[in-house]
Amino acid sequence: MGRIAESELIINPRGAIYHLDLRPEELAGTVITVGDPDRVKEISKHFDSIEVKAHHREFITHTGYIGKKRLSVLSSGIGPDNIDIVMNELDALANIDFKTRQVKSKLSSLNVIRLGTSGSLQADIPVDSFVASTHGLGIDNLLNFYRLEQNEEEKQLIHSFVTHTQQHGQMSYPYVSGAAASLIKHFVKGFHQGITVTCPGFYGPQGRILRLGLRNPDLVNRLTDFRFGQHRITNFEMETSAIYGLGKLMGHNCLALNAIVANRIAKDFSKDGKAAVEKMIIKFIEIFSESL
Repeated sequence: MGRIAESELIINPRGAIYHLDLRPEELAGTVITVGDPDRVKEISKHFDSIEVKAHHREFITHTGYIGKKRLSVLSSGIGPDNIDIVMNELDALANIDFKTRQVKSKLSSLNVIRLGTSGSLQADIPVDSFVASTHGLGIDNLLNFYRLEQNEEEKQLIHSFVTHTQQHGQMSYPYVSGAAASLIKHFVKGFHQGITVTCPGFYGPQGRILRLGLRNPDLVNRLTDFRFGQHRITNFEMETSAIYGLGKLMGHNCLALNAIVANRIAKDFSKDGKAAVEKMIIKFIEIFSESL
């Protein structure tokens, strides 16, 4: 692959990639992504030291240390379109030489871990509990713009999902990618595990009815009832499948952890979602410090 043009890889005058406003040396090998920009400081307050703070648009990054372990926390904003920016620019920071504008001969793998909020699709996964996503199943269309190849099990899972949910035709065709085994094995105790569905919106795409009618009004029930072997859909949100799918293509290790703030079956919403997120952050930091 030759030199990447200025219009394709945009580098600002300080030598930082355009949207994230980060230089390669300002990014750690472990990256925590959060949707909410205000959540960045809620994580970095647990750092022993902070060496980098960057802010451009909704993208805020703090890079620092917990003990001797370096990590970055980055706000992605909401939705798969933002994840497309974040994952491509993280990969560029790790694997493209900004001086020559060429892909490096030796590629690096990042650990990318989402700490987010989500809605439960199972009655036995209550608000304020935590989910570690074994798979990200996308109904958001992003990965259909890339050459994502599914293995046989993934193809069978998607076929079963489309047949069960009738999520096809005028809707985008679904895709699925798995979590990194090297990461998810550390998040078993205290976590529910299952498939996370990623939607391209919060209202209609997640089956919420306010004033507008829905093309697939039974979607939530169909997602809840779906089974593929021992797999079931535990929750849905707006980022996981995009992180998993792009991470798989780029060779990064990805995991999504979500605090459940709504239970769509019980019609329940957390009375203190901020406290639930803080508990998840603390639990993650404990595991990161000891195991990752």
